[in-house]
Amino acid sequence: MNWLESMILGLIQGLTEFLPVSSSGHLTIGQELLGLNTSAADNLLFDIVVHAATVLSTIVVLWHEISHLFVGTFSTPKWNAEKEYVAKIFLSMVPVFVVGMFFKEQVEEIFGSGLLVVGICLTITALLLGFAYYAKPRTKEKITWLDSFIIGIGQAIAVLPGLSRSGTTIATGLLLGDRKEQVAQFSFIMVLIPVLGQALLSALDIVKDPTTISGIGIVPVVVGFLSAFIAGAFACKFMIELVKRGRLIWFSAYCFIVGIIVIISSII
Repeated sequence: MNWLESMILGLIQGLTEFLPVSSSGHLTIGQELLGLNTSAADNLLFDIVVHAATVLSTIVVLWHEISHLFVGTFSTPKWNAEKEYVAKIFLSMVPVFVVGMFFKEQVEEIFGSGLLVVGICLTITALLLGFAYYAKPRTKEKITWLDSFIIGIGQAIAVLPGLSRSGTTIATGLLLGDRKEQVAQFSFIMVLIPVLGQALLSALDIVKDPTTISGIGIVPVVVGFLSAFIAGAFACKFMIELVKRGRLIWFSAYCFIVGIIVIISSII
């Protein structure tokens, strides 16, 4: 992988991380189109790096909301709305923590399993977005504890390449009756700690064994990180406004069409 290829993949990641179209699925498609023959471990490493970049862009875009939660959580020992919100965020991380701790090898194998899995998961994303668009559950005032855990299960399942994390978590919240703007913000904030934690562990592995990135190279990794960060900052703000307007059905159609094309191309 050279620096131009990593920049293209970083842009793909940044633009698709917050859109409900699966950034990991599009990264896999992009790698195939560019003819990159990287190992499953290298694919996962690059995926983690560019995901960390888009998480940092989330912090920049949602800094006001995040800083408000931080101040509200630590400014007083009393239980308040900010502490409750943060506690729900941590509850939502439990399922993905379990997957990361006990099923890491299986996830790495899936990331190297080719386009067929991506195509199938994209069609599942399309169906999920379609259900969320047409379903009209009773709207709740706030995200409940049970909602937080169920949305977290959706995030854990969405580690599959082609199954959109933002699409899955937002659609799950909408099906549970949560408000659009609330579930969009919750979806983007809940991923911060898991992805940054995984990125930190990967960085420690690289420090211990620099040959970990021998299949990619340090320059492509840095370029991919920067391009994903810049693109992600624009896409995050755009997606929040889009969810408020309820235009997810177009992404459902897109995922379905791309998913079918990918499935056919992987079979032929």
